[in-house]
Amino acid sequence: MGDLKGRSLAVDANNVLHQFLALIRSRTTLPLIGPDGSVTSHLVGLLYRTTHLISRYHLTLVFVFDGKPHPLKREEIEKRRRLREKAITEWREALEKGDYHTAFSKAVMTGRLTPRMVEDAKALLRLLGIPWVQAPADAEAQAAYMAKRRDVWASSSRDYDSILFGAPRLVRYLTISGREFLPSKGVSRPLEPELIILDEFLSTIGLNREQLIDLAILIGTDFNEGVRGIGPKKALRLIKRHGGIEGLPAEIREKVDPRYQEIREIFLQPEVTEDYTVEYGSIAEDEVYEFLCVKKGFSKMRVKRAIQRLKEAQREMRGTSLEEWMG
Repeated sequence: MGDLKGRSLAVDANNVLHQFLALIRSRTTLPLIGPDGSVTSHLVGLLYRTTHLISRYHLTLVFVFDGKPHPLKREEIEKRRRLREKAITEWREALEKGDYHTAFSKAVMTGRLTPRMVEDAKALLRLLGIPWVQAPADAEAQAAYMAKRRDVWASSSRDYDSILFGAPRLVRYLTISGREFLPSKGVSRPLEPELIILDEFLSTIGLNREQLIDLAILIGTDFNEGVRGIGPKKALRLIKRHGGIEGLPAEIREKVDPRYQEIREIFLQPEVTEDYTVEYGSIAEDEVYEFLCVKKGFSKMRVKRAIQRLKEAQREMRGTSLEEWMG
């Protein structure tokens, strides 16, 4: 993490909020709930992890929220919904048996980010003076666009789509917890931040970005099912040998999603907006206390410490030149 000190990152907000919903839960595996009846797990993570990252590493974080999903993403969304419903059933069964270990392993897959949760997250960021952007479509496409314009140094997401959207740099596992729980295996593993530099990555595997997109289409993306029997290594060999989907042998090409050209365009010409800012605003301290402590039931002492961390970090960051800050 020290290598990222002072960098500016466009963060896939929905991605991190889902992580908070999955992992920040009570001892009975239920999500945290405020006095107003709303889920607060995501706000806990957003407040404390974000202020720690900014304070400790002087990061400039700009949160980017998903917009309307592309029609081709509906199948993936439906698949995720079915998996979530199955996990909810298994979670409830484990709770009834008092098997909290199994219940937690299922609970991490049950979180659903509702419109109210998203609006609460945006409200908290606004009160903290932390910038956020509403993407018209995919947040990762917007984050990649911001990175390409050099308004931020890199995109930050656990997923790889930012690379397909053309982000010059992708930072994965932006965390201070150091571990990730794997629900399918019931164990956790250590996490280390990853930096993927697009040009270096493409040079290493011997492809251009258009070919990388074709490789992804063969494996499967959020917009299409991959070709059965083709994994990353085989897809890489095929694209390097044949140049792209059009050059593939007929018996393979006919198995590729017939909408592959449309999927290419989603990555090459994504819907993005220029209406955003990466500048920090002022902290509305009294409103933060009203929102978090009165409405959501947060400890005022802990919130006060988080605000103090953020204030001190912003003062120190203002003393850094813009060129150093943006990397």
